[in-house]
Amino acid sequence: MSEKIGVIGLGYVGLPVALGFARHYPGTIGFDISERRIRTLKEGHDYTAEVTPEELAEHDLVYTRDPADLKGCTFFVVTVPTPIDDNRQPDLTPVMKACETVGEMLTPGAVVVFESTVYPGVTEEICGPILARVSGLRQGEDFKLGYSPERINPGDKEHTLTRIVKVVSGEDVRTLDRVAEAYGRIVEAGVHRAPTIKVAEAAKVIENTQRDLNIALMNELALIFDRLEIRTQDVLEAAGTKWNFLPFSPGLVGGHCIGVDPYYLTAKAKAVGYYPQVILAGRRINDGMGAYIAQRLVKLLIEQDRPVKRGRVGVLGLTFKENVPDLRNSRVPDIIRELRQFGIEPLVNDPLADPEEARHEYDLELTELDAFTDLDGLILAVPHRAYLEDGAGALCTRLTGGGVLLDVKSALHPDDVPEITRYWSL
Repeated sequence: MSEKIGVIGLGYVGLPVALGFARHYPGTIGFDISERRIRTLKEGHDYTAEVTPEELAEHDLVYTRDPADLKGCTFFVVTVPTPIDDNRQPDLTPVMKACETVGEMLTPGAVVVFESTVYPGVTEEICGPILARVSGLRQGEDFKLGYSPERINPGDKEHTLTRIVKVVSGEDVRTLDRVAEAYGRIVEAGVHRAPTIKVAEAAKVIENTQRDLNIALMNELALIFDRLEIRTQDVLEAAGTKWNFLPFSPGLVGGHCIGVDPYYLTAKAKAVGYYPQVILAGRRINDGMGAYIAQRLVKLLIEQDRPVKRGRVGVLGLTFKENVPDLRNSRVPDIIRELRQFGIEPLVNDPLADPEEARHEYDLELTELDAFTDLDGLILAVPHRAYLEDGAGALCTRLTGGGVLLDVKSALHPDDVPEITRYWSL
């Protein structure tokens, strides 16, 4: 079947999806509300670094901020963010607004597929009624719903859209066939047909919940091993020689998925009368790691007879993950907030982060690396390649004698750190 595709949201997920469809469906529309996003994409630049200028130039994708350009689309794909609010509750505002935009352009016979991570029931119980109200069409009769969870991993050039099996679902058999056909054209790895939309929604939300819990276990083990004066990385390397030991490691858990998705599942669980224990326990551990790292640095500064209040401390990395520019839900600001409680105003550097976004999202001013001199403490929070290229010795030259180097993700080896520097890793 020939479709006219419209993709709503051109972020880390939406842009690769829109480009994928544009390869096979000429005239695909890519819609985003951000003027800056549309302008830079038209200029051939993707500031998320997921797509190269050459890849952008290869595709016939129409970029727009005008909802009217979506008129005539028969197949809508919604890829907007689904964050949490300050109380760690699901914030469906972006997806609801996207439904209103689509609803205004919806015509009989169209399918609306959601990729945004949600808890089971959102597509049919919240999104569908909004689309019906705005469009004046009947849900399940005049238009159909589908769900196909996104599985894009920012910064991962191996597990890309076309190489990951795509879970697809539809509210009836005919819709499922239609959704499967559309995605089957763009995903080389093939599709998996989920029996219902709710099953597909649940499958997505537990993928990252599982990862979150595994990392929480590693973080809890790291807290224990630190008290036993055992290096966690050494323990994991030894345990990892067993064939079925899972290769997880401790660290900060941020980003738009792993640190967020479990709260969508737990919110729905509470709504149906079940209070999750294991999932929320894992969340509490992971959410507390930033404060623990800051407190550990303060203790080490005291042990090294370095100043705490008004001490010179540098933080390397602000994005939620190494080698990506994404600042969403980064947990590095947790470290910074805790350091400020001790009278430390750290210098913060990140070669990939957008200074304006850092200012807007976290009220943080990024500092040039040249200013990182004579430091009492240095936290390697996000091990970007740029920080590791010159080795541990180069990082240590930014410290005063007896200074503290704190390596959150054990990206360095202790043997490479000069003896004059106090080294610690999570």
